[in-house]
Amino acid sequence: MEILRSQKKISAQAAIPTLPVYRSAPSLEVRLEDFELFAIDRLRVLTGISNGLSRGKKPDEMEKLGNDLWKANMRHHDSSRMLDKDIISHFVLRLVYCRNEELRKWFLTHETKLFEYRFRVESVESQKALMAEIGFPYTAVGIGELEDMRENLNQVARSIGRQMLTSDALFFKVPFEEVPELISGRKVYIHKGFAYVAMNQAVNIVTGMFRSNLSKGLVLTNRKWTTTLKEQEKDRLTPIVEALSTSYLGPDYSQPKEYAEISIKDIDKVASSSFPLCMRHLFEKLREDHHLKHGGRMQLGLFLKGVGLNLDDALAFWKAEFSQKVGSERFDKEYAYSIRHNYGKEGKRIDYTPYSCQKIISSTPGAGDQHGCPYRNFSKENLEAALSKMGVSSRLMGDVMDKVKNRHYQLACTLTFEAVHASSCDSGINHPNQYFIDSQKILQAKVTNSTTVKNETT
Repeated sequence: MEILRSQKKISAQAAIPTLPVYRSAPSLEVRLEDFELFAIDRLRVLTGISNGLSRGKKPDEMEKLGNDLWKANMRHHDSSRMLDKDIISHFVLRLVYCRNEELRKWFLTHETKLFEYRFRVESVESQKALMAEIGFPYTAVGIGELEDMRENLNQVARSIGRQMLTSDALFFKVPFEEVPELISGRKVYIHKGFAYVAMNQAVNIVTGMFRSNLSKGLVLTNRKWTTTLKEQEKDRLTPIVEALSTSYLGPDYSQPKEYAEISIKDIDKVASSSFPLCMRHLFEKLREDHHLKHGGRMQLGLFLKGVGLNLDDALAFWKAEFSQKVGSERFDKEYAYSIRHNYGKEGKRIDYTPYSCQKIISSTPGAGDQHGCPYRNFSKENLEAALSKMGVSSRLMGDVMDKVKNRHYQLACTLTFEAVHASSCDSGINHPNQYFIDSQKILQAKVTNSTTVKNETT
């Protein structure tokens, strides 16, 4: 399938970089399966970068993380197709994330960061080729002018802890207003309205140009998608494109793996100790109102299935609650079928998967609905009250609320987990069932350690 067409071929360079600048889409044949799988692999990289940035990792840590993620996810069994996978995955995700302002902003930020990290590890010759390809508008400073500036440039180098200039050092003379970040960090020498930018600092300009080109490309792609492609590809590409931005990329929690089953008699205890806020809220509302609308039943019901509540216990649990409001007969007629359906016992007998954080966050609850992500949907006061009830101290509350304010909802949940369990969660929370499993591991380890210490003292 030809997905995108190229309008320009890159001319051969003396040093060919492994990093494309994605000027125009390629004319390539790609299987529908690869169309999706390539995009998912790249999305794993961008999501990892997003998590790292949200957790405040340092620039050198982020550069290592970005390149490690790339190596882990973007390799191809056919080395000759590595570049194809890179280019195809970029343009597929450009299609996925062009569709609204929020999606465009997310993709623009993290794709630019990925480009920056990859640019930094290219050889100098490859970097020069990339700069030429992207249209870098500044020429290198001549040897004579560089010699005149050498002492001043060396002073700047000393002040930022860099090595002294070598005889083959390369600098660019750039209008000072083009490099505000370098100027604010006092990393460049300014003379007569120009900043003298070292080759290893030119990445700031190059990534700025890349971001600008990508931003324009996303707008043009959006126009093409909404006017033509969406309707043309409604039976083939449209379902994939619309699903990818909320795809869950982690382990499958459709069946309990580490904790075989929980019974009805255990459910209140584990709900208070190991349910994430989204599920704890639904559980408490169910106990309080003896009813949940469809969205809430699906979100909580599939979660309970994933943590080990078997079908018989699930039917008994839901019936015990709903019958208090609608009666046993109506429950059997109107609600029992959907529970059996979720367990793959009715209809197409599909083994339905518990909802991921991304799916829950992207849901849009209506009036009277209780499902969705509390970090996104609760008022500030209600969220703080709920977090306090879970055991988040006032000292840590501010950190959680700060992440909520900046719309880092999964990171807010991660910080909640860390506050409640007094234990770090470096991988971040990406799924409610992951929250439950990690919580149970910590709690069971504490019980084991406590038993060991008790036995040693007796």
